[in-house]
Amino acid sequence: MGNQVERLTRLSYAEVPTSDPNGFDPDGDGAARIGVSYIFSNDDDQDDPDEHFDHFPPDSSSQPANHEEKPFDPEDEPECVVYYRDECVYERSGRASTLSPESLLAKCRPGDLLEFVATGQYPHWAVYVGDFQVVHLHRAEVKNNFLTDVSQGKRGRIVNELYRHYRALPPDVVVRNALEQVGSADRDLCWRNSECFAAWCRFGRREFKIGGEIRIGKQPYKLKLVFSEKKSHVLEFQCLEDVIMEKRRNDQIGKVAVMQELDNHLNSTQDIKEAHFLK
Repeated sequence: MGNQVERLTRLSYAEVPTSDPNGFDPDGDGAARIGVSYIFSNDDDQDDPDEHFDHFPPDSSSQPANHEEKPFDPEDEPECVVYYRDECVYERSGRASTLSPESLLAKCRPGDLLEFVATGQYPHWAVYVGDFQVVHLHRAEVKNNFLTDVSQGKRGRIVNELYRHYRALPPDVVVRNALEQVGSADRDLCWRNSECFAAWCRFGRREFKIGGEIRIGKQPYKLKLVFSEKKSHVLEFQCLEDVIMEKRRNDQIGKVAVMQELDNHLNSTQDIKEAHFLK
């Protein structure tokens, strides 16, 4: 399935192909491992809460955003590490603090990567370009808006250090990369979501673009979901693009839901195996 061109969507890990029927690593490290090798749907399309940015009001203070029903819960944020051939390329550990849009704005520097978060929603990434403005991918178009409008009241943070494997471009180049794409839309886009776009602006790596890596059957990327010191799960992918899509889906549903999904999937595969042996 990984070589098919059409976009596919799944609802749970029960629909994910596994590298081992029991879901465990044959190398014996004890961590459950699930192989993933297919193209995900675009989370900045249709179901991504980025879609709720229907418009940016000229005066955001006159129309305050309502995110008080689901404030961001750092306790439910999944911790994870991404490896490429056993080398760490991304890591989110611990409960990173978040700031109000106004406080975040005071700390931003041109070229910074920003992430806006809210419980039950996909994270929204943007590039700070100066003068209180950011460039971001939203509703299949690269746009330039004021940071406070884009946040829509969500809390945010600077996330320059998450992709630790890649060397950042000079700030002026990052800003230029972002501004040169403003207005790009639909079929002209090379990124599946706001995170891929923002990361490409900062690092300039083809891995963040659609089709930037050829899917040839191997799964060199591993996404390790860390739930505790003793409990983790490892998923395998063919390209970074797919890793990011899955990582963002986990961010959207939250750590508790991810754990429940995996437990249900591993229990179901064990039941299938036991039923097979009883025949």
